Amino acid sequence: MAGEWVVWALLSAAFAAATAILAKAGSAAIDPDLATLIRTAVVLVCLLVLVTATGKWTTSETPSTRTVTLLVLSGIATGASWLCYFRALKAGEVSKVAPVDKLSVVLVAVFAVVFLRERLNAREWTGIGLVAAGVLVLALKR
Repeated sequence: MAGEWVVWALLSAAFAAATAILAKAGSAAIDPDLATLIRTAVVLVCLLVLVTATGKWTTSETPSTRTVTLLVLSGIATGASWLCYFRALKAGEVSKVAPVDKLSVVLVAVFAVVFLRERLNAREWTGIGLVAAGVLVLALKR
């Protein structure tokens, strides 16, 4: 039986798919940067409600400076990703933009090996290679 992480990852994929379709349709008539701001504001409000409702403002752990720095950098990377994504959606078809965006799967694997010292076996590298090949097939002009 798959672990709990698989359920969360599948839900993430389903929500990401919905996000792409809704973002393309919702941002068709506005500037992509404004669309990103609206999306970000909604995410912020939802998380404020969730953290407040679950009482997670107080915690026994005090985050280290390193932890906070890494999370701030992650937030900056997320913002940059979202800005680029909305600009790509404005310029292209969602059925092409979203798969190319998923090249991040390949980059995550490479970055995990380089920066986190994770090890991938031959089967995992084969899967990553297939993702990369799929992105190339979808990105190349006909």
